[in-house]
Amino acid sequence: MPITTAAEDLLAIARACRAACERLPLHVPWIYSPWQYAWPVFVQYAQRYFRPPHRMLWVGMNPGPFGMVQSGIPFGDVALVRSWLQLDAPIVPPAQQHPRRPIVGWSCARREVSGQRLWGLLSSRYRTPQACFAELFVINWCPLAFLDAAGRNLTPDRLPMPARQALGEICDRFLAAVASLAESSCIVALGAVAAAAARRATALPVLELPHPSPANPRAQRGWTQLVSTRLHDAGLW
Repeated sequence: MPITTAAEDLLAIARACRAACERLPLHVPWIYSPWQYAWPVFVQYAQRYFRPPHRMLWVGMNPGPFGMVQSGIPFGDVALVRSWLQLDAPIVPPAQQHPRRPIVGWSCARREVSGQRLWGLLSSRYRTPQACFAELFVINWCPLAFLDAAGRNLTPDRLPMPARQALGEICDRFLAAVASLAESSCIVALGAVAAAAARRATALPVLELPHPSPANPRAQRGWTQLVSTRLHDAGLW
């Protein structure tokens, strides 16, 4: 399948965002950059599914340790990335990894709960990826994952303030560029961090949904039904 001009543009702004983020002095013990070692998978994702207009742009925060950190895809539960999104490009993990958070790519057996919920919802609603992406596209605001010295996940809002501000400026520009390129008429933000970024970066209407992470108590009480109702009430479904 030939890559579209829109996909080429998306890949160009994603590379620029990645490079700019990687240059920052973030002073975090461990930083993983999935768009380095799993870049071919994201290229597949863009090539197959980024075909504007995408009426809705669904936005997450940053890579999770068992999702995008492993697969390179936002909310990228490995099993669903392979079976439903049908992506299979090579993943070559970096030489330097935290011993408690290995990057094993397609061999990852641990499920990514946020990804199971998100892609499970979308696969149930749309049945095929082609029908799904005719309506929407899924992206993360920040391309980097952060770990403390013990290997615990650090979300971007927990970084030191100077690092958070510098990172935010870059990622806000990236989000604005993706929303424009996708020709989206609204943003569906998964969690408060993504919602705040979307409101800073664009003038589009923002529907904030609870993040599907198991760390979010609201996601433990019928997340699928809750967000389906909100999307319906907002006229998006």
